[in-house]
Amino acid sequence: MSGTHEVTDTTFETEVVKGDLPTLVDFWAPWCGPCRMVAPIVEELSEEYSGRVNFYKLNTDENPSITAKFGVRSIPALLIFKDGQLKDTVVGFRPKSDLKKRLESALS
Repeated sequence: MSGTHEVTDTTFETEVVKGDLPTLVDFWAPWCGPCRMVAPIVEELSEEYSGRVNFYKLNTDENPSITAKFGVRSIPALLIFKDGQLKDTVVGFRPKSDLKKRLESALS
């Protein structure tokens, strides 16, 4: 799968926790300026890591259960999962190079 896809409170368990690949979930909201800044970087990474990492976006306004479950209080928040477990959390805007390092660390 390349590109980012939507995930919801309903589909999170199946797509992320039981997913077959490591996964980055972008917690965002339409009104969030920094979220709009990080979105193109996440999209670029989804192309670079196609077939190795799944990428999802979760709208925090529409999906309060998963947002609360993982204690997301500030967005953008990028959560990286591997084997159904949370491996890393990035809050706020970060450069692409930092996100790549965190993905590589989670993959190893």
